Amino acid sequence: MIRSQVLVCGGTGCTSSGSKAVQEEFRAQIDANGLANEVKLVQTGCFGLCALGPVVIVYPEGTFYSQVQAADVKEIVEEHLLKGRIVDRLVYDESSAPKETLVDGKVSLNDTDFYRAQHRVALRNCGVIDPENIDEYIAVDGYAALGKVLTEMTPEDVIKCVSDSGLRGRGGGGFPTGFKWSLCAPNKADQKYVVCNADEGDPGAFMDRSVLEGDPHCIIEAMAICGYAVGATKGFVYVRAEYPIAVARLQKAIDQAREYGLLGKNIFESGFDFDLEIRLGAGAFVCGEETALMTSIEGNRGEPRPRPPFPAVKGLFGKPTVENNVETFANIPQILLKGADWFASMGTEKSKGTKVFALGGKIKHTGLVEVPMGTTLREIIYDIGGGIPNGKKFKAAQTGGPSGGCIPARLIDTEIDYDNLTAMGCMMGSGGLIVMDEDTCMVDIAKFFLEFTVDESCGKCTPCRVGTKRLYEILDKITKGKGTLEDLDRLEELCYYIKANSACGLGQTAPNPVLATLKFFRDEYEAHVVDKKCPAGVCKDLLTFVIDKDKCIGCGKCARNCPVDTIVKTDYIAEGHKLPSYQINPDKCIKCGACEANCKFKAISRQ
Repeated sequence: MIRSQVLVCGGTGCTSSGSKAVQEEFRAQIDANGLANEVKLVQTGCFGLCALGPVVIVYPEGTFYSQVQAADVKEIVEEHLLKGRIVDRLVYDESSAPKETLVDGKVSLNDTDFYRAQHRVALRNCGVIDPENIDEYIAVDGYAALGKVLTEMTPEDVIKCVSDSGLRGRGGGGFPTGFKWSLCAPNKADQKYVVCNADEGDPGAFMDRSVLEGDPHCIIEAMAICGYAVGATKGFVYVRAEYPIAVARLQKAIDQAREYGLLGKNIFESGFDFDLEIRLGAGAFVCGEETALMTSIEGNRGEPRPRPPFPAVKGLFGKPTVENNVETFANIPQILLKGADWFASMGTEKSKGTKVFALGGKIKHTGLVEVPMGTTLREIIYDIGGGIPNGKKFKAAQTGGPSGGCIPARLIDTEIDYDNLTAMGCMMGSGGLIVMDEDTCMVDIAKFFLEFTVDESCGKCTPCRVGTKRLYEILDKITKGKGTLEDLDRLEELCYYIKANSACGLGQTAPNPVLATLKFFRDEYEAHVVDKKCPAGVCKDLLTFVIDKDKCIGCGKCARNCPVDTIVKTDYIAEGHKLPSYQINPDKCIKCGACEANCKFKAISRQ
C-alpha cells in the first residue's frame, strides 16, 4: 500500500537544473531501501517556482524541498521516508507563513506566499499529476467535460457556455473566445479545422510550454470540445521545435487518447470524429500571428495573410478554422464542467477568469503564476514574486514582450486586465512579465525589443520591414550619445506610421515598447540626448568609470584585470601623506566593467 508520494518536477526549468538525475537517484534509493511498494515516485510538470528548482514535494505532508541535487536524495529517503524526519536544510523556509499552516515548523508548498495568492485554473494540474499518464488525468476529472459535451449538450449549448463565461483569448489580443467559435460554426464546408497556437515567441514567456509539459491531455480535450462546437473533425497543434519535452509529452498524450478512444472515430459512441496532429515551428516570431501560423502549417513560408477573409471563413487550407492559444484552451474543460457563472465570478467586469504570467527579470521568485484578472501589479511583484532582489527599487514592468509596453512604478497599483493595460499603451500579450529595477535603462530596453522585431519581421510589408529598422537605428544613435531632440519627434512620428500601416499584428504592435518608454520615461531619453548620459549606467558609449581615491587602497587589482592596460598608478596626497592610488584613462577605456567588478572596496563607479 502506497503511504508516500514523491513528486519531482520534470519541467524544462528543473530539468536544466538536474531534476532528471534527481529522479533517477530517487528511484535507485527507493529500490535499495525496499520502499518500492510503499513510496510512489511521480514525475510532474512545472510547479511554477522555477528559481528554486529542482523542486521535490513529499506527500502526504506536502513538504517542499527546493534546489535538491542527486547527492541529497539518499538523505531524504533515509531520514524522511524511512524515519519520518524532515530534512530541514533542504526545506524551503518562509518565515512569513501563518503559524497554523506550518508542519514541524516548516511551510508546505500550498502555504507559501508564492502559492497562497494564486488561483490556478489553466495550471490546475501542472505539478500535480504525471503528464505522461492518462489515468492520472482521468482521475482528476480529465475528459469528463468532453463526455458531458458529447452526451448532454448541443454544439450551440457549448458555444453559449463559453460565450457566457466571458473567456477572452489569452494569446494577446483578448478576442472573445465564444464569439470566435460562433463565427466559424455556421459556415458550411466539407472540412473544418481547430488549431492550437503553441508557438509562444515572446522573450521571457514560457506559459504555453509549461502547460503542454505538465497537462497535455487538457489541451487535447479542449480542442476536441471546440471541434464538436464548430463542426471540425481535424486539429493541429503548432508548437515550437525548441520545446522538445513539450512535443514529446504531447505526442505521447495524443497516442494514449487514441488508444482510449478519446480521439479518432465515434468518440463516446456519439458519432463525433476528431483527431489531432502536431506541426513543428522553426522559431519564427511572426508565426505567432494566426494567419502566418496557418500558412506555415500548410508548408509555406510563414507570412501573414490579408484579412478579410478571416480564418473563421477561410483559414487553414482555405477551410473555416478556429485558432486559440494553449492557455485559452486550458480553461475550456473547467468552464464546461463547472459552468459559465463559476468562471465569470473571477476577474473584472470585462476581463473574466484568471491569467497566467511568466515572472522574469529583476524579481526574487522567477516562475509561473496564475492570478485572477484585476490583481494589481504590486501584489504580483511583492506578495507573490517576493519583491526586487538586493534592496533595489522597482522601476517598471514590461508586459506583452516585443508587442507590449511598460508599466512604470507610479502605476504599480493598477489592476491588471485587458482594458487597463490598453489604456496605458500596453497589452496583455501572452503573459510575459519582465520586472525591471533602478539599474535598467528604458531606452536600452526599447532598443532590445526593436532589435528583436527587426530580426523577426517576415519582410512582407514595407512599413514593418523598413520602418522597424529605421526605429532601431534612431534608438541606437541615441544610446551612443549621438541623438538630438529632433530624433525624439522623428521616433514618435515613425512609430505611429508603422502602427497604422503594417500588414499584421507584429508590425502594428512593434512600436509599443518605444511609445510606452517615451510616454513614461521621456526624461531618460532627454538625458541621453541633451546630457549625453545614461542615468542607469547601462549604455556603454555614455559611461565613464571613475576611481574614488578616498575609497581606493591602492591594491592594484583593477589594473591587473584591465584588458587594455588603461589603469595607471598615481600618488594621492591626503592630509599631508602620499598614498598609492590608481586612475583610469578615459580615452583608452573600452567600458568593459572589469575594474568595477573586481574592486571589492566599491571604489570604482559609473558616471
